[in-house]
Amino acid sequence: LLVVAPTAAIVGLLLSETLTAGALWSPYYKVTTAKAQAEGTEVTDIRVNGIPHQQASPAENRLRWQRQYALPYERHAGAPESVLIVGAGSGTDVAIALSKGATKVDAVEIDPKLRELGDDHPDRPYADPRVTTHITDGRAFLERSEEKYDLILFALPDSLTLVSGASSLRLESYLFTEEAARAARDHLNPGGTFSMYNYYREGWLVDRLASTVEQAFGHRPCVDIVTETGQQAVITGGVTADAQRCGQVAWAGATTETPAPADDDRPFLYLKEGTLPALYLITIGLILLASLFAVRAVAGPLRRMRPYADLFLLGVGFLLLETKSVTGFALLFGTTWVVNAIVFAGVLVAVLAAVEVTRRFRTPPLPVMYGVLAAGLALAWLVPNDWLLGLPVPLRAVAAVTVAFLPIFAANVVFAKRFAESTDATTAFGANLLGAMAGGCLEYLALVIGYKGLLVVAALLYLGAFALLPRRSRTLASS
Repeated sequence: LLVVAPTAAIVGLLLSETLTAGALWSPYYKVTTAKAQAEGTEVTDIRVNGIPHQQASPAENRLRWQRQYALPYERHAGAPESVLIVGAGSGTDVAIALSKGATKVDAVEIDPKLRELGDDHPDRPYADPRVTTHITDGRAFLERSEEKYDLILFALPDSLTLVSGASSLRLESYLFTEEAARAARDHLNPGGTFSMYNYYREGWLVDRLASTVEQAFGHRPCVDIVTETGQQAVITGGVTADAQRCGQVAWAGATTETPAPADDDRPFLYLKEGTLPALYLITIGLILLASLFAVRAVAGPLRRMRPYADLFLLGVGFLLLETKSVTGFALLFGTTWVVNAIVFAGVLVAVLAAVEVTRRFRTPPLPVMYGVLAAGLALAWLVPNDWLLGLPVPLRAVAAVTVAFLPIFAANVVFAKRFAESTDATTAFGANLLGAMAGGCLEYLALVIGYKGLLVVAALLYLGAFALLPRRSRTLASS
């Protein structure tokens, strides 16, 4: 009853939410819409998870109401004919591009439901033959496409959700790194420009993004602060300095207070300092405390887990490897739900394969498997993301699977062999489970040391686990 009642309550709550009248469910959000009037014009307000997200309105009105929508075209030295819009959403930015004379528009939107709402946009931009829609992650599109454009626009690609399995990674995190800005530059025609706009809310964030564009393009961008309230800004960089028309809005440059550009290893745009916020530390502490009590209630006193300290460290290391796999695949193939599902399926298959191989076949002794694990970690450390991103997609997939899942497979063979030797399965599993909870909290270290740094932490944890192996487990005789 103690289990059934809470479970039934949760299922009932989820069912009630699912059946909410007028709600659309995308892979990322609960989406609701409402008709409204703005200066006598009918618009559609779109909310995701109950939060205002965007508004579908005629291009003519939007250009009149908010100056930021016209500025990317004003800062372009010519008239852009080919336009790439990342974060196309319900279609207003696409409609504006068409109204500015674009003859070709590639509209990239990660959320299929938001794109579907664009079919009801008053200007019907997605019905225009000049427009091609791509339902994918913006960074992934830049890495796969060979097209070049006169204007590339990041149109408020500000998600309100995290990538599943990566507690610090947002859907758009890999769009605002220095490497992403370079990828955008490489897709510009001669004389082309790159623009992004949003309500950045903090002056240091505007400067950080402007510094990112400067590093990628080799010269200072135009920075228009449209409104001081909310730091509504437009940042524009030309493929050359002559391609952009800044007028009086040339950026003054970074100061000593400006954070360094985010990069693919630490894609945390909104983290000003390279430290863990106090709120995170408090929350992590509470989670660990609750985990201690929960595991103790099931597995018994913690002192009984001492002989299985190596299994605790294996649990910590495994969660760090899983996080590195999720974030690595998000960079290489996009932050879409499909990629996440494939990664989690891959992790589960690697775990199952390790268990079955250990159960059915004669496997090398634990010291040898620790050597294989060390080799897998070294491979993951040595293979750079830039090299993987430069491979054709099929080869990239093969290489990424090898790099990500070899250490996971080896780690789980180690766990399966060591667990089979335990004399108290409940306590041994409790130690490993407690380690997994600690690993889930330890992944926040990426905010400070980056995702590649997690590999070093994992390697140290596995080294500690090997050092704590019982003497009888160190035999080199085959099991």
